[in-house]
Amino acid sequence: MKKIGFIGAGNMAGALIRGLLASQRFKPEDMWVADPVDSQVRRLKRAHKVDGTRDNRLLVKQSQTVILAVKPQVMAGLLEEIRVEATPKKLFISIAAGFPLRRLETGLGGQARVVRVMPNTPVLVGQGVSVAVAGSKATPADLKQALKVFKAVGEAVSITGEDLLDAVTALSGSGPAFVYLFAESLIEGGVRGGLPQNLATQLAYATLGGAASMLSESGLSARELRDMVISPGGTTLAGLGALEQHHFREAVITAVETATRRARELAAA
Repeated sequence: MKKIGFIGAGNMAGALIRGLLASQRFKPEDMWVADPVDSQVRRLKRAHKVDGTRDNRLLVKQSQTVILAVKPQVMAGLLEEIRVEATPKKLFISIAAGFPLRRLETGLGGQARVVRVMPNTPVLVGQGVSVAVAGSKATPADLKQALKVFKAVGEAVSITGEDLLDAVTALSGSGPAFVYLFAESLIEGGVRGGLPQNLATQLAYATLGGAASMLSESGLSARELRDMVISPGGTTLAGLGALEQHHFREAVITAVETATRRARELAAA
């Protein structure tokens, strides 16, 4: 009996296995993976010395905790396949966006202990943030276990009320893409100002990384930090004025609101 089994041997499963091993809370023999693609299973076996199989039902049967790391569009079929092994003694953790707890619990037979988690892609470098919500049969210990797993790859918090996961998906799930677009724009602005592409890229990445560290470590609010950079009549004030003129703030807010609506549409489908 393995402590954790992963169904789906993609990048997210690999990141979680790597983080759990680095945390020294688990050993390779505590974990294994299942995936219909042999090359994916071989990749994780080779990288992390974990066991693997193509048999999803076998993995569920012989695992205490099962992490469902598959895409939402294949989740329904997977749940039907593994339902016979979904006893109340096992904990299921789903990271599929837009696939609600009610469908997970029904698909697993109605009695399964389920926790749904929304991680974001920076977990791939151990800097993610994940938000967990417990299903109707899950215990406080189940939620604690889910948080322990995802704290190995960044921050992890729990919420009450699954409806909030749609806004979580939009902010922290889609948010990195919004930041990457901002990074592209910073680089392009530097290039238009005469900087070489590689130097503009280096400066943009370092600036974003430093600003993020200030936000998380200084104890100051985003507004307070912004005000620290502004000098009357200076370059920052001029640049911020241009952003406001082009409705930058409203564009970002609208992006999050639009992504939230789309998450709700997917959950209701």
